[in-house]
Amino acid sequence: MTATTLRALHHGSHPLVLPNVWDAASARVFADAGFSALATSSSAVAATLGYDDGERTPAAEIFAAIGRIARSVDVPVTADIESGYGLGASDLVDRLVEVGVVGCNLEDSDPATRTMKDAEQQAEFLAAVRDHAGDGLVLNARVDVFLHTSFDPQTTVATAIARARRYLAAGCDCVYPILAPADTLPELVAGIDGPVNVLHRPGGPSLEHLSALGVARITFGGSLHSAAVAALRDTAAALHLATGRSGPDPNENR
Repeated sequence: MTATTLRALHHGSHPLVLPNVWDAASARVFADAGFSALATSSSAVAATLGYDDGERTPAAEIFAAIGRIARSVDVPVTADIESGYGLGASDLVDRLVEVGVVGCNLEDSDPATRTMKDAEQQAEFLAAVRDHAGDGLVLNARVDVFLHTSFDPQTTVATAIARARRYLAAGCDCVYPILAPADTLPELVAGIDGPVNVLHRPGGPSLEHLSALGVARITFGGSLHSAAVAALRDTAAALHLATGRSGPDPNENR
């Protein structure tokens, strides 16, 4: 599947709903359910591989996992690659193309220091990624001002809009003001004047409500993985309870 297919899905009459998957099995579940494209979740993939989120997973393991996901389905896959795992623009694009994904998220904060990157430097990096990728990748620029700064409705929304516009001008296809409060979304959508990705959170606005706000893309972060783990935890507890034992038998090996 090509980036052209994924890019076009950002401009339909309804938002592109992208389930965030974490391995080949979860990818097949959502593809078989009829979703037209999939995204990965950095936190979910990291957890599956035994690491914490925040670029603590070796890049080789991340790209191998992403590749297994992309190969397992016949729909476009876009990858959450955090800040790029320290790779330069050309190396990053080459790795993404090699594993078969047609899009990526790139965030504008440093996962190690949890501080915002300089907006101009980030725009230059995104422009270099676009230059090397051509039309071969759909670039989603994450805007982290709501994640890493104390929220002030006046300054933070304005900063998010300014960063988003700069990243779109650098060649990105979509921008992602992650954790933006629901009541700021109308202003963000209107002020950015380009495709906006929002995070659907349990207990937050419904898919229908987000669609009515005019967002272009809806993702779920690690929440689908968390729900799957919670369901498995319930299954494990029920199975253990069914054994009629509350814990290991101290006399079992005597």
